[in-house]
Amino acid sequence: MKYSGSASVRQTVADLPEKQFPSPPQEHGPSDTDSILPHFRLLWARRRLIFRVGLYALLVSTAIAFLIPKQYEATTRLMPPDSQSSGLAMAAAAMAGGSGGGGGGLGAIASDVLGLKSSSDSFVGILTSRTVQDDLIGRFDLKKLYHASNMEDARKALSAKTGISVDRKSQIISITVTDHKPERAAAIAQAYVDELNRLVAELSTSAARRERLFLEDRLSGVNKDLQDAERDFSQFASRNTAIDIKEQGKAMVEAAANLQGQLIAAESQYQALREIYTENNPRARSVKARIDELQRQLDKIGGKGENADSSSNDSMYPSIRKLPLLGVTWADLYRRAKIQEVVLETLTKEYEMAKVQEAKEIPTVKVLDVATIPDKKSFPPHLLIIFVGTMIATIAVIVWILSSAIWNSTDPRDPRKMFARQILSDVRADLTPASKTGASDDNSADGDHKAGGQR
Repeated sequence: MKYSGSASVRQTVADLPEKQFPSPPQEHGPSDTDSILPHFRLLWARRRLIFRVGLYALLVSTAIAFLIPKQYEATTRLMPPDSQSSGLAMAAAAMAGGSGGGGGGLGAIASDVLGLKSSSDSFVGILTSRTVQDDLIGRFDLKKLYHASNMEDARKALSAKTGISVDRKSQIISITVTDHKPERAAAIAQAYVDELNRLVAELSTSAARRERLFLEDRLSGVNKDLQDAERDFSQFASRNTAIDIKEQGKAMVEAAANLQGQLIAAESQYQALREIYTENNPRARSVKARIDELQRQLDKIGGKGENADSSSNDSMYPSIRKLPLLGVTWADLYRRAKIQEVVLETLTKEYEMAKVQEAKEIPTVKVLDVATIPDKKSFPPHLLIIFVGTMIATIAVIVWILSSAIWNSTDPRDPRKMFARQILSDVRADLTPASKTGASDDNSADGDHKAGGQR
């Protein structure tokens, strides 16, 4: 069999396994260690600069920390007041009606006393009122201390240095005052408690307080009436020698009866002597003289020969004839004085009871922790300021070193670098407009001068 030579012969090639083909070469990028290492080398090379900046920052931070004025905090804590006491509600209601001012006044706590908040919140409202702040500013001369030009700035400064809070669980009120002097901080904190006590006592309008105020006014009037009655009675008694009309009348009647008895006995003796002796007998004349004296004394006591409204200057006591008329006036003045004495005694007892009841109703402030003079400063934290200042300066110099290295290694034709330079130049131009204007004016002046010379 013959085959044509032009016929193409197709030979099959066996398939090679996939794993026998060589894999394309892979490009390996730089590792993280290789990218960070140059930065560490740069920082190590500039370690002296970093150390100097850190040392300077340490010194400056230390100086700043110790130059900042120290501040001390004094804290006082108050027990929660009796929420069922009507005095607190009435006091706050009085504040709401009487403040009438702007914001921050005592009227801001009117809703608290109606049950919307606790009585501790009412106390906080009083403590933060304008009335309390103004009293404290005037008491401690805080306007001068805080370098405030007006009262509003002084109030803001006092509020910034005072922290008043209420523990919602225990309702304990905390008052914290910050000041550069520990003694003044404790004094201001205690002054808050004093002002709170004073305002609650003054503005309380409870029933016991209203009764006490009424009794005070009534006692003042009764005292005046009693003084007038005693003065009138004493002047009448002194002018008429009427000490006690009843006792005086009894004594004078007894004296008149005694004199009358002695007169009758003397007359009987005189009649007996006349039957024996003549009238010129010494014994008879002696008895006669005694009879005349007894008669004169008896007439004097009886007021014979004088009117009822006339007064005799030669007698220490009024006559029996004048006693009835003097007794009416004397009894009237005496009764008036005694009535005023009884009224005064009764009102005094009621006044003392009203004061006791008022003391029970007014919610006095119960101090749990008294504001003591702090012996440790609350600000500034020296170590924290030194550490933070040193770290900020050190980090800033490291960032500056790395940023400078990156900036210098960047190609000047890099669009980002060119844009940054453009921004920097524009900022400089905006910051120095006057210098450019002056330079342009100088250039224009030079040009005009040259032009004039050519002409």
